Amino acid sequence: MPIASIIDFALLAAIWGSSFLFTRYAVVEFGFVATAAMRVVIATAFLLPLMLLRGLGPQFRQHWKAVCLIGMLNSGLPFLLFAFALLSITTGLSSILNATVPLFGALVAWAWLKDRPTGSRLLGLVVGFTGVAMLAWDKASFKPGASGIAPAWAVIACLVATVCYAFAASATKRWLTGVPALVNATGSQLGATHGLALPALWFRPATLPGTQAWVSVAILGVLCTGLAYILYFRLIAQAGPARALAVTFVVPVFAILYGALFLGEQVTPWMVACGVVIVCGTALSTGLLRLPSLRRSRA
Repeated sequence: MPIASIIDFALLAAIWGSSFLFTRYAVVEFGFVATAAMRVVIATAFLLPLMLLRGLGPQFRQHWKAVCLIGMLNSGLPFLLFAFALLSITTGLSSILNATVPLFGALVAWAWLKDRPTGSRLLGLVVGFTGVAMLAWDKASFKPGASGIAPAWAVIACLVATVCYAFAASATKRWLTGVPALVNATGSQLGATHGLALPALWFRPATLPGTQAWVSVAILGVLCTGLAYILYFRLIAQAGPARALAVTFVVPVFAILYGALFLGEQVTPWMVACGVVIVCGTALSTGLLRLPSLRRSRA
């Protein structure tokens, strides 16, 4: 991988890892609905001028319906669900659950696009879902915590969000192949903005959020969404989709680090062990890691 791609890879992992921290800061004052809405509104304001300056307006007008609808699955609902989850579980745990996106992506592609995994990829699905079950079981309590939300509901919300990402990926492959990446990214945020606008007005915060919350949603929109999309699609172009996909496995490292440093979150050995199982299973299921073929030696 070229040096420039390695830098983009590390920077993207660090940026996406920080999104859990900034979401946690914002959601306490904005609420989970307004946090998700503000994130996509700001990202749209950042990406839309870039798309128009590059002369991609005609491509967007041609595909706007599909791009915007898929945007609710690719941005609106996942951002909403992760913001909800971060009211009651740690940023580290939510980032580990987020690392299952390629795992669910492989499963959805199998069921919908008939992209059947074989060999080590099939084993990876089993291993990955075993890791998810282990992690979810540890947080299976439906007893409300300090936030009034049971940890089990937060875990379920994270997993539903990853399934949304998985369906969005397959839908993009089926209906938006060949559409410029910046059109997909901008349309995704625009569609999510339209979908979340009315709910955000209804669930707007009762009191004006403080400076930290406003700075957090601004960083979420510009850095963790707008700039991150640009880095991600550039990485795909330079290093290929398989290597770009691997960034998902590094994100929890940064998220856990930020959570421990800035929020005082504890990282348990069980979380680490389950995270390793999930990452190994995901790497196998996506073909990024392959088991050696076992062949009988001939005399």
